[in-house]
Amino acid sequence: MKTNRLRKSLLGMTLSVSLFASMTVMAAPHAAHAATSNTVSTASTSASTKAGSIISLGKRYLGVPYKFGSQKGTTRTFDCSSFTQYVYGQYGITLPRSSKEQSQVGTYVPRNQLQPGDLVFFYSPIHHVGIYIGNGKVMHTYGSPGVTITDMNSGWWSTHYKTARRVIK
Repeated sequence: MKTNRLRKSLLGMTLSVSLFASMTVMAAPHAAHAATSNTVSTASTSASTKAGSIISLGKRYLGVPYKFGSQKGTTRTFDCSSFTQYVYGQYGITLPRSSKEQSQVGTYVPRNQLQPGDLVFFYSPIHHVGIYIGNGKVMHTYGSPGVTITDMNSGWWSTHYKTARRVIK
């Protein structure tokens, strides 16, 4: 009796695995075709994935103290441009050391077309940079909060916004 029950259980499991495997094989060509049929979408997805990774890494440093002139590569303190240089550098994007120099790389982005991962610049002349993270927020570092997230569409940050650059491709 137990042998019969065991055989039925094994037969049921075998059929389930076979059915699952055949469904997976049948679905695979459709997914592959969709992925290759629109290269613009793939490039866009790749850029948004990289932007998400950069933002996630940057958030790991929330609260790290600000120190003007922080050394390149250190993560114990940051100034605004060493922060962006470090975080983007971890994903293969080389940025110059100063915010003014960073404002000259990549491509110009109008304020109403900002996307997460774009560099945003403040003051005139430029001497502050941050990472646009979406919904009007910028991740950057300055003064006593250190690495922080700020609403750039209100108050001082809104009136001192200067320009933006897209460096993620």
